[in-house]
Amino acid sequence: MWHAGFLVAAIGLEVAGTACMKLSHGFERLVPSALMLVFYVLSLGALTMAVEKFPVGAVYAIWSGVGTALTCVIGAVLFREPLSMAKVACLALIIVGVVGLHVSGGLEEGRVALSSASAEGAETDELP
Repeated sequence: MWHAGFLVAAIGLEVAGTACMKLSHGFERLVPSALMLVFYVLSLGALTMAVEKFPVGAVYAIWSGVGTALTCVIGAVLFREPLSMAKVACLALIIVGVVGLHVSGGLEEGRVALSSASAEGAETDELP
């Protein structure tokens, strides 16, 4: 359960870092620039904890997809960036993809199995 919390934290921290990126005005403002770096480092740390338990592909897809969607919404609300119907439709597709990953078992806990081919056939090595 903690690992899902790390994923949620990683998403929130990444979105906060991206908002600070906008507020930094190209590194011209010290505080938002420093906060951006702090939020990104913390986000990657939390993301690392999340991939300890869940498949890296699913975690990264959710982190980047939800982060992109939230950043787009924050851009429209806080920074008055335009949000067209095409953007809304694309955001909906991102959300559908994230839900699809979850429903399809993309975040099932467990050990990751790697397949390696050998002369006798495929063997499976489990990672700790």
